[in-house]
Amino acid sequence: MNAAQMATGMRADVTIYDINNDRLAELDMFFSSQIKTAYASKRAIENAVAESELVIGAVLVPGAAAPKLVTREMLKTMKRGSVLVDIAIDQGGCFETSHATTHADPVYEVDGIIHYCVANMPGAVARTSAFALNNATLPFALKIANLGAEEAMRQDPHLAAGLNVSGGKIRHEAVAEALDLPYEPVAS
Repeated sequence: MNAAQMATGMRADVTIYDINNDRLAELDMFFSSQIKTAYASKRAIENAVAESELVIGAVLVPGAAAPKLVTREMLKTMKRGSVLVDIAIDQGGCFETSHATTHADPVYEVDGIIHYCVANMPGAVARTSAFALNNATLPFALKIANLGAEEAMRQDPHLAAGLNVSGGKIRHEAVAEALDLPYEPVAS
Protein backbone atom coordinates (compact mmCIF):
# COMPACT_ATOMS: atom_id res chain seq x y z
CA MET A 1 0.00 0.00 0.00
CA ASN A 2 2.88 2.35 0.79
CA ALA A 3 4.46 1.62 -2.58
CA ALA A 4 1.13 2.38 -4.27
CA GLN A 5 0.89 5.71 -2.42
CA MET A 6 4.40 6.67 -3.50
CA ALA A 7 3.77 5.60 -7.09
CA THR A 8 0.49 7.50 -7.38
CA GLY A 9 2.24 10.55 -5.97
CA MET A 10 4.69 10.24 -8.86
CA ARG A 11 1.76 9.97 -11.30
CA ALA A 12 2.38 6.29 -12.11
CA ASP A 13 -0.39 4.11 -13.49
CA VAL A 14 -0.93 1.72 -10.56
CA THR A 15 -2.94 -1.50 -10.42
CA ILE A 16 -3.09 -3.59 -7.25
CA TYR A 17 -3.89 -7.30 -7.62
CA ASP A 18 -5.21 -9.45 -4.78
CA ILE A 19 -7.25 -12.63 -4.28
CA ASN A 20 -9.30 -11.09 -1.48
CA ASN A 21 -12.25 -9.13 -2.89
CA ASP A 22 -12.92 -7.46 0.46
CA ARG A 23 -9.34 -6.14 0.49
CA LEU A 24 -9.70 -4.91 -3.08
CA ALA A 25 -12.87 -3.03 -2.07
CA GLU A 26 -11.00 -1.44 0.88
CA LEU A 27 -8.19 -0.35 -1.45
CA ASP A 28 -10.70 1.08 -3.93
CA MET A 29 -12.25 3.16 -1.15
CA PHE A 30 -8.88 4.27 0.24
CA PHE A 31 -7.37 5.31 -3.09
CA SER A 32 -10.62 6.43 -4.74
CA SER A 33 -9.91 6.78 -8.46
CA GLN A 34 -6.12 7.12 -8.09
CA ILE A 35 -5.45 3.41 -8.71
CA LYS A 36 -7.05 0.37 -10.30
CA THR A 37 -7.64 -2.93 -8.55
CA ALA A 38 -8.08 -6.38 -10.06
CA TYR A 39 -8.51 -9.96 -8.98
CA ALA A 40 -5.14 -11.77 -9.13
CA SER A 41 -5.82 -14.62 -11.52
CA LYS A 42 -2.92 -16.31 -13.31
CA ARG A 43 -3.95 -14.70 -16.61
CA ALA A 44 -4.30 -11.25 -15.03
CA ILE A 45 -0.80 -11.52 -13.55
CA GLU A 46 0.66 -12.68 -16.88
CA ASN A 47 -0.93 -9.72 -18.67
CA ALA A 48 0.15 -7.24 -16.00
CA VAL A 49 3.75 -8.44 -16.04
CA ALA A 50 3.89 -8.11 -19.83
CA GLU A 51 2.64 -4.51 -19.70
CA SER A 52 4.60 -3.32 -16.64
CA GLU A 53 7.94 -1.63 -16.22
CA LEU A 54 7.85 -2.12 -12.44
CA VAL A 55 6.30 -5.07 -10.61
CA ILE A 56 6.27 -5.12 -6.82
CA GLY A 57 5.54 -8.55 -5.35
CA ALA A 58 4.18 -8.31 -1.84
CA VAL A 59 2.62 -11.73 -1.28
CA LEU A 60 2.24 -13.03 2.27
CA VAL A 61 0.89 -16.39 3.33
CA PRO A 62 1.29 -16.29 7.12
CA GLY A 63 3.65 -19.02 8.29
CA ALA A 64 4.29 -20.39 4.80
CA ALA A 65 6.52 -19.78 1.81
CA ALA A 66 5.32 -17.22 -0.70
CA PRO A 67 3.87 -18.74 -3.88
CA LYS A 68 5.82 -18.15 -7.10
CA LEU A 69 3.46 -15.88 -9.05
CA VAL A 70 5.84 -14.60 -11.73
CA THR A 71 7.66 -17.26 -13.73
CA ARG A 72 10.92 -16.93 -15.64
CA GLU A 73 8.93 -17.43 -18.83
CA MET A 74 6.94 -14.26 -18.03
CA LEU A 75 10.17 -12.22 -17.94
CA LYS A 76 10.48 -12.72 -21.70
CA THR A 77 7.31 -10.67 -22.16
CA MET A 78 8.71 -7.68 -20.26
CA LYS A 79 10.55 -4.71 -21.72
CA ARG A 80 14.33 -4.97 -21.14
CA GLY A 81 15.37 -2.90 -18.15
CA SER A 82 12.06 -3.39 -16.35
CA VAL A 83 12.29 -3.95 -12.60
CA LEU A 84 10.97 -6.60 -10.23
CA VAL A 85 10.94 -5.80 -6.50
CA ASP A 86 10.30 -8.85 -4.34
CA ILE A 87 9.11 -7.72 -0.93
CA ALA A 88 8.18 -11.36 -0.18
CA ILE A 89 11.84 -12.43 -0.38
CA ASP A 90 11.96 -13.09 3.38
CA GLN A 91 9.36 -15.83 2.76
CA GLY A 92 11.24 -17.26 -0.23
CA GLY A 93 10.12 -14.72 -2.80
CA CYS A 94 7.14 -14.60 -5.14
CA PHE A 95 9.12 -14.48 -8.40
CA GLU A 96 10.62 -17.71 -9.74
CA THR A 97 13.88 -15.88 -10.47
CA SER A 98 14.22 -14.29 -7.00
CA HIS A 99 17.08 -14.90 -4.63
CA ALA A 100 17.89 -12.87 -1.56
CA THR A 101 20.30 -9.97 -1.91
CA THR A 102 21.72 -7.48 0.59
CA HIS A 103 21.67 -3.72 1.02
CA ALA A 104 25.38 -3.75 0.03
CA ASP A 105 24.70 -5.58 -3.28
CA PRO A 106 20.96 -5.15 -3.85
CA VAL A 107 20.31 -5.88 -7.55
CA TYR A 108 20.97 -8.49 -10.21
CA GLU A 109 19.74 -9.11 -13.72
CA VAL A 110 17.94 -12.10 -15.23
CA ASP A 111 17.04 -12.07 -18.92
CA GLY A 112 17.39 -8.28 -19.09
CA ILE A 113 15.09 -7.71 -16.09
CA ILE A 114 16.50 -6.01 -12.98
CA HIS A 115 15.68 -7.74 -9.68
CA TYR A 116 15.70 -6.08 -6.26
CA CYS A 117 15.28 -8.77 -3.62
CA VAL A 118 16.84 -7.39 -0.45
CA ALA A 119 16.09 -9.51 2.59
CA ASN A 120 14.96 -7.44 5.59
CA MET A 121 14.17 -4.34 3.53
CA PRO A 122 13.12 -2.40 6.65
CA GLY A 123 16.72 -2.75 7.85
CA ALA A 124 17.60 0.11 5.50
CA VAL A 125 15.78 2.40 7.95
CA ALA A 126 16.61 0.49 11.12
CA ARG A 127 15.58 3.10 13.68
CA THR A 128 12.25 3.84 12.03
CA SER A 129 11.44 0.16 11.47
CA ALA A 130 12.39 -0.66 15.08
CA PHE A 131 9.93 1.97 16.32
CA ALA A 132 7.22 0.65 14.00
CA LEU A 133 7.78 -2.94 15.12
CA ASN A 134 7.78 -1.89 18.76
CA ASN A 135 4.52 0.04 18.35
CA ALA A 136 2.89 -2.95 16.65
CA THR A 137 4.07 -5.59 19.13
CA LEU A 138 4.18 -3.82 22.51
CA PRO A 139 0.44 -4.19 23.23
CA PHE A 140 0.73 -7.97 22.71
CA ALA A 141 3.86 -8.21 24.89
CA LEU A 142 2.11 -6.28 27.67
CA LYS A 143 -0.93 -8.53 27.44
CA ILE A 144 1.27 -11.63 27.75
CA ALA A 145 3.20 -10.07 30.67
CA ASN A 146 0.02 -9.13 32.52
CA LEU A 147 -2.08 -12.24 31.85
CA GLY A 148 0.39 -14.99 31.04
CA ALA A 149 0.69 -16.49 27.56
CA GLU A 150 -2.19 -18.97 27.74
CA GLU A 151 -4.75 -16.53 29.16
CA ALA A 152 -3.64 -13.74 26.80
CA MET A 153 -4.18 -16.03 23.80
CA ARG A 154 -7.50 -17.21 25.14
CA GLN A 155 -8.68 -13.60 25.38
CA ASP A 156 -7.16 -12.37 22.10
CA PRO A 157 -7.73 -14.47 18.96
CA HIS A 158 -5.30 -12.27 16.99
CA LEU A 159 -2.54 -13.07 19.43
CA ALA A 160 -3.42 -16.77 19.35
CA ALA A 161 -3.34 -16.71 15.53
CA GLY A 162 0.30 -15.64 15.73
CA LEU A 163 1.41 -18.64 17.78
CA ASN A 164 3.70 -20.93 15.77
CA VAL A 165 5.17 -23.37 18.30
CA SER A 166 4.46 -24.21 21.94
CA GLY A 167 5.04 -27.23 24.13
CA GLY A 168 7.20 -28.79 21.43
CA LYS A 169 4.26 -28.84 18.98
CA ILE A 170 3.59 -26.81 15.84
CA ARG A 171 0.47 -24.72 16.51
CA HIS A 172 0.23 -22.86 13.19
CA GLU A 173 -1.22 -24.91 10.34
CA ALA A 174 0.70 -23.16 7.53
CA VAL A 175 4.02 -23.64 9.38
CA ALA A 176 3.31 -27.35 9.89
CA GLU A 177 2.36 -27.68 6.23
CA ALA A 178 5.48 -25.85 5.03
CA LEU A 179 7.69 -28.09 7.18
CA ASP A 180 5.67 -31.25 6.45
CA LEU A 181 5.22 -31.86 10.16
CA PRO A 182 2.10 -32.57 12.24
CA TYR A 183 -0.15 -29.65 13.17
CA GLU A 184 -1.64 -29.61 16.66
CA PRO A 185 -3.85 -26.62 17.42
CA VAL A 186 -4.00 -25.19 20.92
CA ALA A 187 -7.04 -26.46 22.79
CA SER A 188 -9.46 -23.58 23.33
